Amino acid sequence: MKPYGNQLNLKKKVSYESKKNSEKTSIIDIKLIHQIIDTINISLLVLILTLFFLSFNSQRKWSNTYKNLSKTRAVNNNLIDYISKIEEFYISKLESLNIYRKTKPEDLIYLDKLPEKKESLFKKNLSTFVEGFSDSKYQRGY
Repeated sequence: MKPYGNQLNLKKKVSYESKKNSEKTSIIDIKLIHQIIDTINISLLVLILTLFFLSFNSQRKWSNTYKNLSKTRAVNNNLIDYISKIEEFYISKLESLNIYRKTKPEDLIYLDKLPEKKESLFKKNLSTFVEGFSDSKYQRGY
């Protein structure tokens, strides 16, 4: 033990054999750690490649679906144009016939206005309540 300042330095005497054994175990430990890390890296690489191909397949399917939807939309737009042209044709034919007759006041039917019934608020609420019971709107709770 040599005193150095306020601290004491202890020299550790290590035999040559114990150094050799610790080096062997540390080399084995390091090799094991490297093997574990290599295994994790390979498994991550396989996982990444698998997910890449799965997403590539999904993207291909989505592209096919989108292409089909685009074709359907184009067909629908053509049908809408065709239908509107047919409507215009028939409307023009009807207007060209000009067989419509103008109405006269004698042609109109006049209905008499029905008088409004004035009902009290209590009677109205009571009738709504009774109708609710008959329609089973208000049911008994448990």
